[in-house]
This record gives sequence, C-alpha cells and structure tokens, in this order.
Amino acid sequence: MTDLRYKDVVNMRDGMRLGCVCDVEVDTATARIVSLVIFGRYRWFGLLGREDDIVINWCDIQLIGEDTILVNFNCPSPGPRPGFRMFGRGNR
Repeated sequence: MTDLRYKDVVNMRDGMRLGCVCDVEVDTATARIVSLVIFGRYRWFGLLGREDDIVINWCDIQLIGEDTILVNFNCPSPGPRPGFRMFGRGNR
C-alpha cells in the first residue's frame, strides 16, 4: 500500500495527469484494495477549498509502473458549479 502512495496517475483515454495517489480504500473482509483515491486539486491556492476527490476502482487500473499508474478512467465532465455564474455577453 505504501508503494502506491505518491505515484502519478495518468488516464490512458486522454493522456491527462489526474494527480498522485493520496489514499486507498480497502475491503476489510478480504484485505484487498478496492480503489485508489486522488484528492481534488486546490481551487485558488486553497482559499476556495478543493475540487471533488477522484476515486478510481481497482478494475480500472491498467498498469502499475515504478513511478506512474496508468488507468482507463472515464472522467466526469465538469459542469457549472452551484452558485457559479459567468458574467459576460448575454449574462447580465
């Protein structure tokens, strides 16, 4: 488990770096790792909190290398956040 921590996670679908493994979820009945957790990125240097955490199921992992973990993960598309309003043309 400690070998997985701090490895970079890269999505094979679009080549995007998702972040580093920060935590793992373990099934206590079978003592197996169920998923990897990547903490959300800071918004505005941490002043506005974090984005949502990314949870990657164990079955989505394709390859665990020495420094990088390759995953086949369908990232949810970010939509407008509640209370977020863009100002510009037509939105007055």
